[in-house]
Amino acid sequence: MVAEYHRHQITSETLLRAYGLGLFPMAEDYESSTIHWVDPERRGIIPLSSFHMSRSLKRTWRRAPFLISVDKSFDAVIQACARRTQGRQSTWLNPPIIELYTELFQAGKAHSVECWSDGEVVGGLYGVTIGAAFFGESMFSIVRDSSKLALVHLVERLRFGGFHLLDTQFLTDHLRQFGAIEIDRDEYKRMLTKAISEEANFYSFDAVGGNGSIVTGGAPVEALGE
Repeated sequence: MVAEYHRHQITSETLLRAYGLGLFPMAEDYESSTIHWVDPERRGIIPLSSFHMSRSLKRTWRRAPFLISVDKSFDAVIQACARRTQGRQSTWLNPPIIELYTELFQAGKAHSVECWSDGEVVGGLYGVTIGAAFFGESMFSIVRDSSKLALVHLVERLRFGGFHLLDTQFLTDHLRQFGAIEIDRDEYKRMLTKAISEEANFYSFDAVGGNGSIVTGGAPVEALGE
């Protein structure tokens, strides 16, 4: 933890500058009114060139069990990511941080990927973009594999759009299965400086352009390796 702040001390522009320096916000729990800046010694990333998924997940992807949308229901995604579940009794997202990310979404700097089933969002993720860097913040899943397929779609979208850095903040066993690795702070910041100075297009993946697209699947999964 770097420092503690209250919501009135932080703007969405401050949040973007913090990301550009390698920092990200966290709260102690949902009820907390303060925000901490975090700058970990070891950083999790998913190298876009070596992202992979299991054969079973590839089979699920080919079945296209969900409609996948982009930026259609950001609020539903972030609220689900903040919600306590049986397996997650605490959350680092509090209302002040949710408000900041919502402002970034309204400014076109934050994005969500949603998986839909029977008209409901059953899984997804959200994150922040600066230049050719995507900072993955959180994901959730109500139906099996929904968040995993949201991540698969995200990676193909980032590749297609010319992104170079997918930051996961920390390395978890869940992310390790997709090829996530951990690097030290100095290496991460070198990669960060380069990525945010480059250009990328989050929406170039869409066949007709513009945000809010809905697709039934992604690019051919053979491109993702084993």
